[in-house]
Amino acid sequence: MSHFAYLGALLVGMTSMLLIDYRFRLFFWRDAASAALVAVAGTVFLLLWDAAGIAGGIFIRGTSEAMLGIDIAPQMPLEEPFFLMFLVLCTMILYTGAEGVLRHYRERGDL
Repeated sequence: MSHFAYLGALLVGMTSMLLIDYRFRLFFWRDAASAALVAVAGTVFLLLWDAAGIAGGIFIRGTSEAMLGIDIAPQMPLEEPFFLMFLVLCTMILYTGAEGVLRHYRERGDL
């Protein structure tokens, strides 16, 4: 298995989510400045959460041949910020998508 597999899968996943976002104008393509701020703030918050978990001995880095093996901090692999950014992106696209679906049904009077 390639050492780039996990990071590659995360990048493919993020690209796919951004294509969904582009198609339905949910997050970045609705308001890029606000979306960038939310994405960065969410990722930084989750990185700090990870750091606290690592410092408390709760989170421990596992090993996998699918990972690059590069740590950006003790117990924190290079892939972690990409995973957290993917998590924030998925959350915001699902949230804004659900909001749009609910608004559509409210306007039709179905809710």
